[in-house]
Amino acid sequence: MRGRESATWICCLGLMALYPIYLISLSNNIIKGQENKKSLLSPHAPPHAPPSPIICDRTHYRYDACSINGPTVLDPTTSTLKAVGPNITMQKLRPYPRKWEKEVMSRIKELSLLTVTAPNTTASCHIRHQAPAVVFSTGGYTGNIFHDINDGFLPLFITTRYLLAGHPNRDIVLVVADYHDWWLSKYADLLRSLTRHPIINLDNDTSLHCFPSATIGLISHGFSTINPSLMPNSESLADFGAFVHSSYAESGLRLPPPASGRPRLVLVAREGTVGRVFLNQEDIVRAAEAVGFEVAVFAPSSSTSVREAYRLINGSHAMVGVHGAALTHLYFLRPKAAMIQVSPLGLGWVGEICYGEAARRLGLEYMEYKIRAEESSLIEKYDRADMVLKNPDAVSQKGWSYTTIYLKQDVRLDLERVTVYLEKAYKMGKNFMEMKGQ
Repeated sequence: MRGRESATWICCLGLMALYPIYLISLSNNIIKGQENKKSLLSPHAPPHAPPSPIICDRTHYRYDACSINGPTVLDPTTSTLKAVGPNITMQKLRPYPRKWEKEVMSRIKELSLLTVTAPNTTASCHIRHQAPAVVFSTGGYTGNIFHDINDGFLPLFITTRYLLAGHPNRDIVLVVADYHDWWLSKYADLLRSLTRHPIINLDNDTSLHCFPSATIGLISHGFSTINPSLMPNSESLADFGAFVHSSYAESGLRLPPPASGRPRLVLVAREGTVGRVFLNQEDIVRAAEAVGFEVAVFAPSSSTSVREAYRLINGSHAMVGVHGAALTHLYFLRPKAAMIQVSPLGLGWVGEICYGEAARRLGLEYMEYKIRAEESSLIEKYDRADMVLKNPDAVSQKGWSYTTIYLKQDVRLDLERVTVYLEKAYKMGKNFMEMKGQ
């Protein structure tokens, strides 16, 4: 399966390689997909720099990245970046941080990084930039919000923090391979917070561009995480959250407080045959209203406006949804807002990696609602004594083909059970509302 609709499934396939280790110890950084060593890249040449201006770091599981520490010429027509050095050398790189997925990486544009000996390499430049370039791809799984953040903006934030360390007024120029017009318009607010310059489309630009230096590829610490010990100024996931909020705050995007005076709960809905759908959604909405919430049902699609999604969620006090890509909108919640992730059978560990820990690091009041066998649609397909229902964790670790069983289940929540969680979220939301005055 390919494309946006299957991207979340394939995300979980990537996570499956981590599952056996995950069961051994949740404290190991590698389990969370988190890098545990700093990138070898630097925006400045070290005191004893090697002769070549091109330095590549290929030691990480998730990504390869290179830096060109000196004048750089970009030729989009050949997907080549050149720099002057004492010897002729060439490096190849696909600038997308999912190095372990060979099939995905085969669809990412490959770039050539050359050192040449000719001293007048930059003489023929059509456009000269004063800011360094950051070159990356928006191919792969781009189009699914989980991947737009985890393979795109989160690594981009990490990488640019390296480049800006000690140079807070420095600007950058973004150069994008596997470019999409919709991506530029959809995430315009975030992109404006990263650069003041027009974005260069590596796929159809024909001009020679000159930069003072360049970084090719993005640094990733793993799914939904930033490791402060690896960051130049100990930045954390909370800093990324603040970056997201500041990007949209400038546009004045936030719903006014509910006229009812009640806290607002966003129920993230999944529709159709994608799996993990609330089968009794209307009952859940009524239960939430009964405890005191004003409820907004949010069913995002690939065409959903990110600005409108931010406006709704940032102006709300709580969010609930079944594990899935749409929970990535948790970055739009304000710190101290409540979040309930409904974990279907066999998927609790995935939910913790993708959203649970992230929610806590963002300062949200996080709760996990683990469904029971009788709340899963799988109860209609399997006997209660079947291991699929009796021991989902044991089944999941057998391999990907078994885990897909759990991705396709729907959920019918026990209203008495979920009401307990909703009541807790209401108290949190009410306290938050009173604290913020909105």
